[in-house]
Formats: sequence, structure tokens, C-alpha cells
Amino acid sequence: MTQTTTQPKQATFDKNIVLIIGLLLLVGLIVISAINLQNIESTDLNGQVASDFTLPLFDQFEGESITLSDLRGQVVVVNFWASWCVECYKEADLLEQIWRDYKDKGVIFIGVDHLDTEKPALEYIERYNITYPNGPDLGDKISQEYAITGVPETFFIDKEGNIAHVQIGPIKHHSLITLLDKLVAQ
Repeated sequence: MTQTTTQPKQATFDKNIVLIIGLLLLVGLIVISAINLQNIESTDLNGQVASDFTLPLFDQFEGESITLSDLRGQVVVVNFWASWCVECYKEADLLEQIWRDYKDKGVIFIGVDHLDTEKPALEYIERYNITYPNGPDLGDKISQEYAITGVPETFFIDKEGNIAHVQIGPIKHHSLITLLDKLVAQ
């Protein structure tokens, strides 16, 4: 009678050991995957050459597309936004106002619409009377290349094409002016 009790206990013990080993392996794989997914963040790009991209523009903006490398010699502000982003609304008026103030000083703003649909994106542009070039990030390629963590996120690119600053979240008036004045003066 003792033998029959020992065998089921041993089988349960063996199953628990296999289960524990399996769970440890699974947790290990998840950790390794997470590390590989988080190997770069947008702020890690500060000081690096900005990756070139071509953004197709929404119809109301002049031209069919805009290419970052064609803007070398100018200060470029690349703003990632979306119509569904509550925080983006907080900076929309400011970005448009500063764009109008700085566009004749060698500064260009580019709006990259992130994971959005066209109709709400165009309504957003109309609502805030946005006049700087804007277009959809088709296939999320630009956002991935710049390793954005969310929207809004804004990249300040100097005249040589290097990322001078990354702003995560909405930017404030004073910070925006200070950064642009510094970059324009270089």
C-alpha cells in the first residue's frame, strides 16, 4: 500500500518540476525579448545623424512629399502627433504659432501623423489651422526609425542634420523658443 501512495506523489512532484522549469524558460524568453525590443529609445538618438525619410503629404500641402535630407542647412522640427492624442491638442496652437514666427528664419516644421486615419487627421489640421507640411506615416516606418515612445514627440534637427534634442510629450512655449533660437544661431 505504501508503494501506490509514493508513485502518485512522485509523478505529481515530477510534473511540478517540469512546470517550474518550463515557466522559468518562458520568463527568460520574455525578458530577453523585452530587452531586445527596448534596445533604443528616441532620446538615445540625441547627437546622432537624423535618419532620412520621405513623408507623403496630405493634399492641402504644397507638393506630393517632403524629404528630410533636402532640408539640410535648415533647422527642422519633426513633430509626431495623432488626432486621437489628447496631449497633442495641448501643443497644436503653439507649434503653428511658432512655425509662422520662425519659417522665415531658416526653420521648417514637419508634422508626422502617427497611427491615425485620414479623416480625423485632416479635421485636426483644419481645427488648428496648421499650415506647415504634414503627412501620414504610412506603415509606421518613420516612427519606428525614430524609436518614438508615443505622441506627441518632437525632434529638433540642426542645420547639419543631427538630432539636437528630443522632446517627449507636449512642449512648452519657453522651451520651444529657447531651442529654436539656439539652433538658428549656430
